[in-house]
Amino acid sequence: MAANNLEVWQRGPVAGIPALLQPVAHALLQAREEIERLMEGFHDAWLWERPAGVASPAFHLQHLIGVLDRLFTYARAEALSAEQLEYLEQEAIVHKDLTTTTLLERFTWQVEQSIRQLENTPEDSLTEVRGVGRKQIPSTVIGLLFHAAEHTMRHTGQLIVTVSVLKSKE
Repeated sequence: MAANNLEVWQRGPVAGIPALLQPVAHALLQAREEIERLMEGFHDAWLWERPAGVASPAFHLQHLIGVLDRLFTYARAEALSAEQLEYLEQEAIVHKDLTTTTLLERFTWQVEQSIRQLENTPEDSLTEVRGVGRKQIPSTVIGLLFHAAEHTMRHTGQLIVTVSVLKSKE
């Protein structure tokens, strides 16, 4: 949270974001702040640990990056690229060369990209239908953006618990 201890949504509208997309922006920015604070001092050696068999911190961070990228791509009515599909396949694979700093930088960048897209999303496009995935499951722009926000917060919560357990080992 900011120095004034208010959550993002309590600080008022995010400049440049259409009114109907404020909750999406608030959730993404809140997740970014919480994750940055949570991961301070986190040991890279713990990135792939899975206490009690839950998903690792590295998986959550990689998945957050990928999900935001994919859902916002669908919201633009674009198909996933070969690189995005490759990233999806790699999310759960252990990459020992990854560091906490690298993953945080990538997550921060992805949130910034998402915020930029929200700024450029006309409110009158929110009910437009978009196809999701290979099966082109129908959704709407607002449905995709809302799901991106709630999915981000869900994994943020899971990450908080996992990292807290791992940090308690010190």
